[in-house]
Amino acid sequence: MSLIALSFDGPLALLRLDRPAKLNALTPDMLAEIEAAVARVEAEPAARCLVLSGAGKAFSVGADINIWSELSLEAFRASWVVGGHRAFDRLARCRLPVVAALHGMAFGGGLELALAADLRVAESGTLLALPEASLGTVPGWGGTQRLPELIGIPRAKQMILTAGRVDAAAAEQWGLVNQVAPAGEGLAAARALALEIAAMAPVSVQIAKTLVDARHGQGLGATLETLAGVATAATADVKEGIAALRARRRPVFEGR
Repeated sequence: MSLIALSFDGPLALLRLDRPAKLNALTPDMLAEIEAAVARVEAEPAARCLVLSGAGKAFSVGADINIWSELSLEAFRASWVVGGHRAFDRLARCRLPVVAALHGMAFGGGLELALAADLRVAESGTLLALPEASLGTVPGWGGTQRLPELIGIPRAKQMILTAGRVDAAAAEQWGLVNQVAPAGEGLAAARALALEIAAMAPVSVQIAKTLVDARHGQGLGATLETLAGVATAATADVKEGIAALRARRRPVFEGR
């Protein structure tokens, strides 16, 4: 992975956008690497929480305009829009809680990436915006869907329709970020919050995250099936069913 950096520190998985010379402007390759990194994090038994950050002067200024503006319509749809949704949805569905550490700028697709996290910590001085309307386009990676859930429809429309920038203090007031940290201390504050989460019972945390997300319709069917599967797996009946199958006999279920 060359455009992101993934490491592990005790119970924390640390995923960093690593294209600082371009202010972590997102590319199709970065989107694919983010998706792959989430799978690696979920496969790490010791990981309890994922911290997402950006190297250099900004979290991310969004999609790399020099790339997407040159794509054909089909390439734009397939590698850009679809690829971005797949990567961001994968991050949002990560079974571990995700804490995003924001600094400098979180614009466009960069803010949409942060919106896919569960919690956001912003350094003082951070600016957040969805500037797509000023470029003749619209937020394309979940901004029109996730932002209203966080801050309400009127404020989301204000951000989207005016392309206006919101500072960290206002973002905290609006509920867009959970916490504002002093300049230079955003990542440390995000890690501290992640460690608080990591100290809790991991199964409880993961199920609670899934339930909250399901309330808003995110993966509701999968959530119900998962909980139902876990519930039945603990019954005497499932043990009897498996034993009967192995013994090639008719099962005797007791309803417990």
